[in-house]
Amino acid sequence: MTQKLYDRYPLFHVAVDCVIFTYDENQIKVLLYPRNIEPQKGKWSLMGGFVDSGESLEDAARRVLLQTVGLNNIYLDQVYAFSSPDREPDEHVISMAFYALIRIKEQDNALVAAHNGRWWPINRLPELIFDHSDMIDMAMTRLQFRASHELIGRDLLSHHFTLTQLNNLYNAIFMRTFDPGNFRKKITSLKVLKQTPFKDNSTSKKGAYLFTFPDDYVPIDFTRIVKI
Repeated sequence: MTQKLYDRYPLFHVAVDCVIFTYDENQIKVLLYPRNIEPQKGKWSLMGGFVDSGESLEDAARRVLLQTVGLNNIYLDQVYAFSSPDREPDEHVISMAFYALIRIKEQDNALVAAHNGRWWPINRLPELIFDHSDMIDMAMTRLQFRASHELIGRDLLSHHFTLTQLNNLYNAIFMRTFDPGNFRKKITSLKVLKQTPFKDNSTSKKGAYLFTFPDDYVPIDFTRIVKI
């Protein structure tokens, strides 16, 4: 009886696409690849794949990330399900978009090179296949929303960083400049970061104290860190 009910409905392909963000050269960048199959072979694409039998969407996305940048246990969040019947020209493919955050120095360079991957600044993206531009736009909006309510940086900055470096990260995420003095006051008032006894002397003789996220850090939803 159950099988007859299922047989009434058509089968669809289910896929995942990963918007992989990093922070490099004071910019948010996205990892893209030239598509190696038709249709639109050779055009720039997010890295993705079909969901295997017995595999969850999250597990499929983690598998793609492991195969793409050689990393696991990284920040991953669902963005949106893209389900328009004509989003791909040949088949009806429903794709769940995810976004991930990685430190660029931790990627597997050989894996990225093997796929001809390239990091593109978020404000200078090439033409992309299908609806992948929409996926990136929605993922960026989700990242900005998260950064406006939760102190972000642990997944993108080095383990130890200055408040200026954190300020620059926020400038890159929101693509605008926050006043350094006001930003410092706001961040220190949250009392989340742990100040170390060490300094970064690369930009001044006086140096700037290095901070880190505590080992037991748990994200806290603040009323508003910055206004978006």
